[in-house]
Amino acid sequence: MRGEASLVIDGRHYVLRPSFAALIAAEEEIGPLFALVERAGAGELRLSEMTALFWHCLADRGDVGRDAVGSAIAARGLAASATPLRALLGAILKGGG
Repeated sequence: MRGEASLVIDGRHYVLRPSFAALIAAEEEIGPLFALVERAGAGELRLSEMTALFWHCLADRGDVGRDAVGSAIAARGLAASATPLRALLGAILKGGG
């Protein structure tokens, strides 16, 4: 699906899906999504915001905790984590589906 991305957490691939419910939950926590996109574009996105967005967008969270998501981002590095971030931000701006 357009806007989906993947993230490896503890050696397992997880789908990041920016569903309406996931984006609403993320917005409740980290504030307006348009402001999030602007901060990302300005290079001012916080690691905690990226972690929250990824965690809320996990299609099948199971027992994956937020710390595991943050650790996966740190292990992968910010540059490599920009790829799934761009997919999610693109879906926020353009719509998915």
